[in-house]
Amino acid sequence: MPTARPRREDYSESTRQALVDSAVALFTKQGYAATSLDAIARRARVTKGALYHHFSGKQAVFEAAFGAVERAVLAKLGQVVAGPGTPWDRAVSGLQAYVQVCLEPSYQRIAIHEGPVVMGWERWREAEEHFSFGLVKGAVEALVEAGEIDDLPVEVTARILFGALQTGAAIIAGADDPRKAGTDVSRTIIRVLEGMRVAGHDGGAPTGNAQPAQPAASLLRKLRG
Repeated sequence: MPTARPRREDYSESTRQALVDSAVALFTKQGYAATSLDAIARRARVTKGALYHHFSGKQAVFEAAFGAVERAVLAKLGQVVAGPGTPWDRAVSGLQAYVQVCLEPSYQRIAIHEGPVVMGWERWREAEEHFSFGLVKGAVEALVEAGEIDDLPVEVTARILFGALQTGAAIIAGADDPRKAGTDVSRTIIRVLEGMRVAGHDGGAPTGNAQPAQPAASLLRKLRG
């Protein structure tokens, strides 16, 4: 018979979650430098002592907020790339979903702008890879196995595309018109992917039983919509 969780443990977890939610909201609105631990505790309606029970300091709170934002993104993108359609359809849908994520204020501020500064470049890159690289590699593996793209080295291809996505995220976050930048990033990465497509999947004359691929213009209309 399962044992009930201690009430104190439930309270501790709810307190920590409240602090993380508070930190995400304040770091998104004000940035890391302008947000104090007092403000985070006050918004979460807990004491500063309770905050220090869970976190060693401000950077630890930020890293928890960063992790919360990244996990939410991972869950959203994971559903998309595991959804219906061909591997190509799922890859394009995943790209579209990622561009939309890059327009979200919390992801822009915490994951893209503040992350490298607060955590340091190397630690931030490790964290980004921990959360996101597996999805990119899985999508590339599915495209190769389905014969949608050339039989290129999966690890190398995934890392090149992962780097392109990270650069695209920075372009979107720093743009005067993020939505236009998102369209440009999507169009460019799709063209890179199309350059890897196997004959019969790229919209040209199909070979064997292969069906012609959806044209780039149609894909871009979907992304803009």
